[in-house]
Amino acid sequence: MTDDLPAGGVVIDSAELTARWARAWQPEQAALRLRGVEAPWCVAAGWALDLFRGARTRPHGDLEIAVPAALFPRIRERFPEYEFDAIGSGRVWTGTAAPAMAATHQTWLRDPGTGDYLLDVFREPHQGDTWICRRDPAIRAPYESVIERTADGIPYLAPEVVLLFKAKSARPKDRADFAGTLPLLGPERRARLSGWLEQVHPGHPWLTELQPG
Repeated sequence: MTDDLPAGGVVIDSAELTARWARAWQPEQAALRLRGVEAPWCVAAGWALDLFRGARTRPHGDLEIAVPAALFPRIRERFPEYEFDAIGSGRVWTGTAAPAMAATHQTWLRDPGTGDYLLDVFREPHQGDTWICRRDPAIRAPYESVIERTADGIPYLAPEVVLLFKAKSARPKDRADFAGTLPLLGPERRARLSGWLEQVHPGHPWLTELQPG
């Protein structure tokens, strides 16, 4: 998508961006606002791994959720007092103008009164009830197999899916997330992640660690 970004958009200084995300929501807040919404949404990224592990293991600079792209309007209507900005290649387009939305997959929920960002929404490819991996559309799975729930009902992306996305950059926090989650992955999860990594990132160093002991 980002190959066709429209003109305009602004780059926000990193210090300002950190300040504007300082009051990002917790998963419980997002779940409360989205209770009963008819869309298979879920908490993604680092927070999803913490929900899987049952405890907060590190600070989180934001809260990311994933939703089927075609059902984003159902999510958006739950936040009538806020605005969404389209995000791509480090640039921000204020409001959900059609060209920027069509060319990006990331959307930030903004408090128009303070300018604070509260929630990061990924609009993901899908086909009906089937999730399609943004990194490789050949990887597909029913939503019911990639969305799990905490004991109190907060939906989160399965850890093997989260780690597939984290493998691309493998920043220090991503490597720490992998190391902390790996002992909790059973044979089926390890096999699924290994297969995906071989397909998307052949030769990735995590493949060795995923092998049976």
